[in-house]
Amino acid sequence: MTETQEYDVLVIGSGFSGIHQLINLRKQGLTVKILEAGSDLGGTWYWNRYPGARVESEVPIYQFSDPELWKDWTWSERFPGWKEIQEYFQYVDRKLGIKQDVLFSSRVVSAVWNDTTDRWMLTTEDGRVFRSQFLSLCTGVGSKPYIPDFKGLDTFKGQVHHTARWPAECNLAEKRVGIIGTGSTGVQVIEEISPIVSHLTVFQRTPHLALPMRQRQISVEEQEKQKNDIYPILFSRRLQTFSGLLHDLNPKPTMDATPEERISFYEDKWEKGAFHFWLGAYKDLFTNQQANDEAYAFWRKKVRERIPNPELQEILAPMQAPHPFGMKQPSLEQRYFEVYSQPNVTLVDIKKDEIEEITLNGLKISDGPILATGFDMVTGGITAIDIRGQDGIPIKEKWSSGIRSYLGLASATYPNMFWIYGPHSPASFSNGPTTIEFTSEWIINLIKHMKDNQISSVAPTEKAQNLYSEKVSRLGAAGLWLRAKRSWFMGANIPGKKTEMLQFPGGVPVYTKLCNDEAKNGYKGFHTKPEVVRKKGYGSVQDLNDG
Repeated sequence: MTETQEYDVLVIGSGFSGIHQLINLRKQGLTVKILEAGSDLGGTWYWNRYPGARVESEVPIYQFSDPELWKDWTWSERFPGWKEIQEYFQYVDRKLGIKQDVLFSSRVVSAVWNDTTDRWMLTTEDGRVFRSQFLSLCTGVGSKPYIPDFKGLDTFKGQVHHTARWPAECNLAEKRVGIIGTGSTGVQVIEEISPIVSHLTVFQRTPHLALPMRQRQISVEEQEKQKNDIYPILFSRRLQTFSGLLHDLNPKPTMDATPEERISFYEDKWEKGAFHFWLGAYKDLFTNQQANDEAYAFWRKKVRERIPNPELQEILAPMQAPHPFGMKQPSLEQRYFEVYSQPNVTLVDIKKDEIEEITLNGLKISDGPILATGFDMVTGGITAIDIRGQDGIPIKEKWSSGIRSYLGLASATYPNMFWIYGPHSPASFSNGPTTIEFTSEWIINLIKHMKDNQISSVAPTEKAQNLYSEKVSRLGAAGLWLRAKRSWFMGANIPGKKTEMLQFPGGVPVYTKLCNDEAKNGYKGFHTKPEVVRKKGYGSVQDLNDG
């Protein structure tokens, strides 16, 4: 019989969220273990090792804000690649001994709440059993790959790789390769492999409205000067901007600016690169179609200047916007639009010619397709686990008709269960570490409050959950999000998934105020259950061990 392992907190996932939870829960004197499906640290950055994979939030704010971790670490680029990110996680482990509390190759398949003992019971794929008072879901927004049901895919003779499960060894030099999908991942892969393959065929359904990255090397001297002068200021600034980045939206309505002022503003944002043209634009870009059209017209002009072929111009940067700009996730590019002028690259518009079948020899290619078809975003990492709360109903079943959450970090009838950087949080519209650190600290403060006040369990009230979920929906409906078909922001990229606002679109400052107000008000949006004197086997983790 498998022996049950006991902890105060079980964390699923060893990316930024899971590691931040571990570091800071340890400081509270709690016993913590991370269960990680992969064989090393990194979460998303363990799996994201496809050609060209890199961060799209710029240094220095894409890292932990703890001075103990940034004072001795330097980056080589403004936007680090996946290898450097993985090296960073190894550095964090060397500093703080993270791996001693991580169980690798431990994919959690079920989590069941016991309302009598106020404990979660978790089971891994290999049959191990764990028990804890608290469950922290650090599965991220993109942990469950999505592969469309292509007819014939299982009979294809060549290599097929999804970018989220890239093999450690994969030599594409002089190969004939096809890429299905031109989202953020597709853009990065296309840029990286187009110079080395013999021929690349790109299958595009929707034009990707990518923005210039403006990548550059950054010196040790430059970073040391910033560390001495402004790092703490920069990390504090994150919580004051809409996106948790260092630049913010301009509150001035687009059409209140003169044409000359608008062009000057757009040019400045364009030259700065990164997400300045999106998350540093005029604020009404997200709510006003005319304002959005102005931004798209500027984007289209800039991109078409880089594409000499008129036919390709219309496929990649059409005169009619494929969807409101910024209502699907833009990515950052370095030479994406120039790739299509290479003689070894062919672009296929599958909006006109849908992929019906993958034959034995592929889609007019011979060596193999790369599937850059994305993820079951935001909810997929959570619903992939059979999670059952007080009523025994799986969370996947509950959320099939729409997400219900309170503050984008907990759900009614699932006591002592929290998630970070997931459904109804600002995740996809913010710098990851900004949202992660705030939410993680908020959850830890709630746990501390429970311990200080002898509270055994908490769960959101249905009323509080409904009010918050309705707020997320209202904010989404007030924007242009619904006009972007098949957007993963709305869950519309997955057949059968309810189309709804998956993330909190009101910005980081509004979100943090909602959470902080809840704490100041004594967590009134939660049902609380006091600790009681119990028989052995029903009390603390120590009682359970003794029993």
